[in-house]
Amino acid sequence: MIRYILQKIIYALLVLAGVVCIVFFLFQGFGDPARLVLGQTGDSTTIQNIRKELYLDQPKWKQFVYYVKDISPVSIHSKEEIAQKQLKGIFIGGETKFAIKLPYLRHSYQTKKDVLSILSEALPGTMLLATAAMLFATILGIALGVLAAVKQNTWWDTSAVFTSVLGISAPSFFIGILIAYFFAVILGEYTGLNLTGSYYEYDDYTGEKYLSLKNLILPALTLGIRPLAIITQLTRSAMLDVLNQDYIRTAYAKGLSKSTVIFKHAFRNALNPVLTAVTGWFAELLAGAFFVEYIFGWRGIGKITVDALDKLDFPVVMGSVLITATLFVIINILADVLYSIVDPRVKID
Repeated sequence: MIRYILQKIIYALLVLAGVVCIVFFLFQGFGDPARLVLGQTGDSTTIQNIRKELYLDQPKWKQFVYYVKDISPVSIHSKEEIAQKQLKGIFIGGETKFAIKLPYLRHSYQTKKDVLSILSEALPGTMLLATAAMLFATILGIALGVLAAVKQNTWWDTSAVFTSVLGISAPSFFIGILIAYFFAVILGEYTGLNLTGSYYEYDDYTGEKYLSLKNLILPALTLGIRPLAIITQLTRSAMLDVLNQDYIRTAYAKGLSKSTVIFKHAFRNALNPVLTAVTGWFAELLAGAFFVEYIFGWRGIGKITVDALDKLDFPVVMGSVLITATLFVIINILADVLYSIVDPRVKID
């Protein structure tokens, strides 16, 4: 098991290395970063200082080396660099120190704040939204899929298949606009739901921040529709396949009840492809919540990234891509390990 996990971690590091290369070279040439930091009013001396601070006076390959050194959790930094960049972590050595640190994602061009702190503030919102959407999709999708398989060729089955096909076909941004308009505008006085809002709001009189989870309902519903449709279809197909196996007929022949056969024997063996879909979609929701967050004004990494793109704030965009890619590979590693726990037929050598 340990060898398998280490192998997966090495593959993940290779994937992340590829992402770092793509992100760095993709955003080269999009304007002058010194001008984006200072605007059009900066004098030449200040611009030269900014260019030196951002390593823009160095060759491209050296800029890339400095960027990798900054974002790597294990690197070597001088005492001056650590103080200037306010790096956080464990540092060993004299003037040149070996560092085990938090990645340094540079500073925002617009707000001058540390990019990692900006994204750390937004990450809980995205995690909360993705988790809520995935719980909604998983619970309802598995229930509908099992029901459709058990009630095959009935109106339950037909309704579940029709709904799932409709959910797969509809784009999230289009569904989001319809849901927002219907539940927050037309039925707003009955539902009490807001058109936009995040997981916290401010009191108009005291200015205090308070939790407002009702704003989570509409974006989570919008984001969960497509994975709900996929999970329903996969659960139905997997259950139908398992229910036709010989050991299921043997279980019925031994006198076991229908609920025992379905949930203890069939369901667990049908769960592997469903688990693949759940973990894959959860990772995808973390990466793909951009439009939903933007439509509903939900403060998460997606909205922060869209706003940063609008302002050409490339360090924030680059940091967002790297954090999303890291979460994606971590979730996929956990999914591979979970297979052996959920399905007794899967053994990791």
